[in-house]
Amino acid sequence: MISYNPKDWFTFIFRFHKADTFRKLLPLIILIGVYSALIAYLELEYWHLPDDSRVKNISIMHGMLGFVISLLLVFRTNTAYDRWWEGRKAWGALVNNSRNLAIKLHAILEDEKDRSFFRKTIPLYASILNKHLKDEATGKQLDEDIELNETHSHKPNQVAKILFSKINDLYKEKKISGDQLIILNSEIQSLTDICGACERIKNTPIPYSYSVFLKKFIFFYVMTLPFGYVFNLGYFVIPVVIFIFYVLASLELIAEEIEEPFGHDANDLPTTKIAENIKKHIEEIL
Repeated sequence: MISYNPKDWFTFIFRFHKADTFRKLLPLIILIGVYSALIAYLELEYWHLPDDSRVKNISIMHGMLGFVISLLLVFRTNTAYDRWWEGRKAWGALVNNSRNLAIKLHAILEDEKDRSFFRKTIPLYASILNKHLKDEATGKQLDEDIELNETHSHKPNQVAKILFSKINDLYKEKKISGDQLIILNSEIQSLTDICGACERIKNTPIPYSYSVFLKKFIFFYVMTLPFGYVFNLGYFVIPVVIFIFYVLASLELIAEEIEEPFGHDANDLPTTKIAENIKKHIEEIL
């Protein structure tokens, strides 16, 4: 995730970050510029259409469709941001629930060996969940006391199972009471609920037909712009069309990037850093 100062306008305007949409759209921007120049030349110099009112009226269509496309893009970006923010709330809940579990275990447990086990295992859940959401491989032997089964693909479930099994063993050994078992069980359950929420975001993208329609809408809208506005703007239609394409395509590109917040893109959630912070906090508590 990019760290920045939201009050630094000069940097935002005149600096192009590697994640900026302008870099990604540059080949298409050049192509749109060449296309607009070709249409402007043909209409003004070759076809001689400036006096044809029927062609001039194409701009009316753009005025009507501009309102429609703006509504679609607002809905698209809001939906994508909701997914990004929901992912952030889920990881915020993971931070708080990990702390709560560690605080309760610190008050309940007296054996240093038991505390050491949870000091390693609770942060491990966040680390494994981070790799699970990013489809990264995890090692089989994670610690001398913790070993994951390679035949099982869902590693967060294994860590949660190890945590609950240990708590259940403490109950059998009379180190915790039945009431304490119920309290700790709810904390372990919350970890699985968070994992399920993150997987729902990751595995349920925006419907295919909606995404394809919006891309086609932007493409054909921009492709028809030079035909109607070349009579009013002349060759100035080239930078105007390029700018309109940059704005519309950038909004769609930003929405695509943030709608899946658990990847390696510059604007994705800093889940690795959050997992490291959880580890630091748990070690301080236990």
